[in-house]
Amino acid sequence: MQVTRDFSHYVKDIGSGLQHIDLAVEGVHCAGCMSKIERGLSAIPDVTLARVNLTDRRVALEWKQGALDPSRFIDRLAELGYKAYPFETAGAEAAENEQSRFLLRCLGVAAFATMNVMMLSVPVWSGNVSDMLPEQRDFFHWMSALIALPAAAYAGQPFFRSAYRALRTRSVNMDVPISIGVLLALGMSLVETANHAEHAYFDAAIMLLTFLLVGRYLDQSMRRRTRAVAGNLAALKAETATKFVGSSEIAEVPVAAIDPGDVVLLRPGERCAVDGVVIDGRSEIDQSLITGETTHANAKAGTAVYAGSLNISGTLRIRVSAASESTLLSEITRLLDNALQARSRYVRLADRASRLYAPVVHATALLTVLGWVLVGASWHDAIVTGVAVLIITCPCALGLAIPTVQTVASGAMFKAGVLLNSGDAIERVADVDRIIFDKTGTLTLPDLEVVNAADVPEFVLGLAGQLALSSRHPVAAAVARTANAKTPIVGAVEEPGQGVRATVGGLEARLGRPSFCRAEEIVAECARLDPEASFVAFRFGEERYVFSVRQALRPDAHTITAGLKQRHIALEILSGDREGPVRAAARALGIETWRVAVTPADKIARIEELKHSGYKVMMVGDGLNDAPSLAAAHVSMSPISAAHLSQATADLVFLGKPLAPVIVAIDFARKALQLMRQNLWLAVLYNILAVPIAISGVVTPLIAAAAMSGSSILVMLNALRARQVEGGTSWK
Repeated sequence: MQVTRDFSHYVKDIGSGLQHIDLAVEGVHCAGCMSKIERGLSAIPDVTLARVNLTDRRVALEWKQGALDPSRFIDRLAELGYKAYPFETAGAEAAENEQSRFLLRCLGVAAFATMNVMMLSVPVWSGNVSDMLPEQRDFFHWMSALIALPAAAYAGQPFFRSAYRALRTRSVNMDVPISIGVLLALGMSLVETANHAEHAYFDAAIMLLTFLLVGRYLDQSMRRRTRAVAGNLAALKAETATKFVGSSEIAEVPVAAIDPGDVVLLRPGERCAVDGVVIDGRSEIDQSLITGETTHANAKAGTAVYAGSLNISGTLRIRVSAASESTLLSEITRLLDNALQARSRYVRLADRASRLYAPVVHATALLTVLGWVLVGASWHDAIVTGVAVLIITCPCALGLAIPTVQTVASGAMFKAGVLLNSGDAIERVADVDRIIFDKTGTLTLPDLEVVNAADVPEFVLGLAGQLALSSRHPVAAAVARTANAKTPIVGAVEEPGQGVRATVGGLEARLGRPSFCRAEEIVAECARLDPEASFVAFRFGEERYVFSVRQALRPDAHTITAGLKQRHIALEILSGDREGPVRAAARALGIETWRVAVTPADKIARIEELKHSGYKVMMVGDGLNDAPSLAAAHVSMSPISAAHLSQATADLVFLGKPLAPVIVAIDFARKALQLMRQNLWLAVLYNILAVPIAISGVVTPLIAAAAMSGSSILVMLNALRARQVEGGTSWK
């Protein structure tokens, strides 16, 4: 059969006689993978660039125009052991990357200027109370101006542009008072320097920009990483498929060119690009991306398969029922997009406060200037007082009230095994009063476990483990792991969908399905005694044994669910698994509400039902099918073993096997929210006390800057209390 592939749509001409393509690559996990791929691709003649981005799991390639077919790169990556897909960089992503680089440049300029201006300011501060000559002070002020003015003009662009856009639409955001305060401080400093005054405020203005840029860049980077990982899902579903174009001829075509009724070929190791029904062939398929279940499903004529499923062993012919944007994988993506849009309606507490805060500050400063002019003060003194009002009320403390607590709390949570994936996750976790758990990989460990290994003779377990090393089935992997097998049996043969066999000492050994090992009766009896388990049979000569395999509950699941109930949090399980294992897990953990065989849409519907009833729902899940419900929930959490999209969607990710990080997140979040509210009140009380003093005219801009810094320091010191929760580590 002849196979043709055309990836010209994904190739870009970049000038200078070069062409470019981006590939999304599966299985890139470390620097070793990066080096292996880059060396392997760079060895191809006429390739001028092969660069791997570990964070985005993509490879960028450039080569001499017309010299190579891009399909050669995919073949080379396959030889290296990596599955690759053409990826078309979206315009929005390109703009996001450029914005991130721009923020980093602004931060670098502001930080460099701050260090230099502060070095010039220290002699001025000490000289003002000693014997510094006016000429020396002026020199230091002009040097500060020479550094601060161009630096602020460049580094302040993110705030100045945002403020301009807000004002142009007749609205006000947090960037408006920041921009006005910075510009007035710089302008007044320039005037004061020209008039040989003692005080200038270049240091306060440029330092303010530096701290604000740090927070903005970190927030931008977090969003960009989330989009990058989710973008690989789009590359996966918008792939190609091998379509029959004749009785024996096949062609590799874009999924968009496939219609319902077409027949496609799915070979071992390939992911299915369409939804359809098997019409010929037998195999095992991994549908964990879709269902979250790690056990492979048998596929034969009449079996339904979905886009994103991985073919394990045999070759299948599939009649297409849905392709492109009509597949289940695309539906999951749409549900995810809708849920993310719903989440975006949340407005942070500090932003809501700034809507009233900014116009009040502006009006107060303006009225201060006019008031002093009316009572006979000069315009110079009135403006200096107005600038002092603007500086002393600059929303630094308000802007730091929440981020500082988030930073301290997130650091403490990281030490306890919880990683934040969303900037405002802490605020939402604190409100949780109901948690929905997925079962597989969440309440249970992701890997299967042999639970009756102690009942099997050691020699038999060891032999079965060696035989299991020759199989790719997850149940066989569990047997090999339990037996601690290291050396496979030479000559072992795997029969797709049945098991693996070999000859040892003149006797045949078999591991696999009960019928393959002629152990149907024994397995039937074991299933009657333990209906929640899965079973694999082993035959050696005439001896027959059965291994009982299941996903064990996380080691502290009982303790943690009990602790959550003590915190008055309701629990339930929503799982795509069958009834037996879910019922067993719910009974073992004392969870009364549970549902089985639920779809992604069912999970979202249940979450919406609970939200309409007033619950603040946390979703804890790990599969691709959980991604939409993770996004739809009030807040969400995934284990580190979760699918990449689930990790990208979840607000928090936890490490290790214990489930304790769920309680850690809630305890730290509740403490953090309490401190956030305290910080907001401190910021408000500071302004209530400081504004009248500034209006009275007894505060210079320098004192105002010091007071502003003092309020920020007070807020930051209070935020340090988020490092510990009451009771210490009693949750462990």
